Amino acid sequence: MKFNHALLFVAIAAMLSFTIGNPFPSINGETLDNKTRSLPADCLGKKTIIGMAYSEKAQESMLTWYEPAFEKFVAKVGMFDYQYDVNLYFIPMFIGLKQSLYESTLKKLRAENRKDLYPYVIFYKGELEPYASTLNMKDKSLSYLFVLDEKGNIIHSVTGEFTEKKMEAIEAALEK
Repeated sequence: MKFNHALLFVAIAAMLSFTIGNPFPSINGETLDNKTRSLPADCLGKKTIIGMAYSEKAQESMLTWYEPAFEKFVAKVGMFDYQYDVNLYFIPMFIGLKQSLYESTLKKLRAENRKDLYPYVIFYKGELEPYASTLNMKDKSLSYLFVLDEKGNIIHSVTGEFTEKKMEAIEAALEK
């Protein structure tokens, strides 16, 4: 069984490597603070981290990234306040039949979440394509994180739950 997991990891890593160097496809959505965002257009000129999930299981995986990514890349506390100057967005995707849950989920999260996270969560409602094929988002149980350069091109990507090793790889990509 371990061999199968290792093989799956290698296959996913290989698929994601095909995205490196390609432009991130345009996606529009609404933040928890009622602002419309269009990525990557709204973040050109600055490196950006975008997390995406399109199933409940993937959303659980993406939730493991919220706190460590926010604390590392956005929160301004302590003497290392400005170590990173990047944009950070998490995009829960409402596709197919899940689109009917969009409004109720948005309202619920506005009532429950920390207001300091509002600008960093973008809700998307629409089709999974072209994102699944362009970004090789084949496994709906995984969350996907993409690091973009200042021009909106993908320079690094990781999948799944947060780990320190994945965070270190993201930091290394940002420092290039």
